[in-house]
Amino acid sequence: MLPLYEAKMIHHYDTRWATYEPDGTIRDVTLEEKRAGFAVLPRYWVHEHEVDKKLEGKWDKRWLLGWRDICRSTDERTTIATKLPRVAVGNKIPLALPDVTSAEASGLQAALASFVLDFASRQKVGSTTMNFFIFEQLPLPQPSRLAKWTPWIAERVDRLNSQRLDETVRQELRAELDALMFHVYGVSRDDADYILDTFPIVKRKDEAAYGEYRTKRLILEKYDALGRMLQ
Repeated sequence: MLPLYEAKMIHHYDTRWATYEPDGTIRDVTLEEKRAGFAVLPRYWVHEHEVDKKLEGKWDKRWLLGWRDICRSTDERTTIATKLPRVAVGNKIPLALPDVTSAEASGLQAALASFVLDFASRQKVGSTTMNFFIFEQLPLPQPSRLAKWTPWIAERVDRLNSQRLDETVRQELRAELDALMFHVYGVSRDDADYILDTFPIVKRKDEAAYGEYRTKRLILEKYDALGRMLQ
């Protein structure tokens, strides 16, 4: 039997965002549980052969790439996508089946989780649904554009996907990936500064937790460091 993942159970680099309790209620998974290797409990289970039957002739990899169907341009983040193991998914997690390697898919995942792509997606989402026709308009870089960075990206994405990290380390790794994507998309530092200020909920939460917009500071610091490497 395979777990059936619902959209509310995933987030960026996170397939353990939420779990069901035996009484049917759902709750967020704590950072301590994630670091301890906690396994989430789904509400439903599906026979593995049913998943294999659906994917037969279409997909032979041990991972999937999906995104949350329900979203809003006014939420903390709009495009929420991640790699998943080969599990069953509900209809609120549409799937992309890209013809790429697992390492190249890590680059795709990093782009989808980036602030620069999220900024673009917010200009397109006008309701509460990330339909296929909207997702297909998202400005994703070709794998060839990320080729020289693929090992660098994959190593960081794999560490983030494992989720057994101190939160400070996770923030540093995500900042590095976000900074790289600003460079990949050709966004200047001033424009990166502006884009990050268009995420007011992220800013407000950071200021409440750290007394500063820490996410922005970390990304811009990594942006500058990568810029020096690329010169």
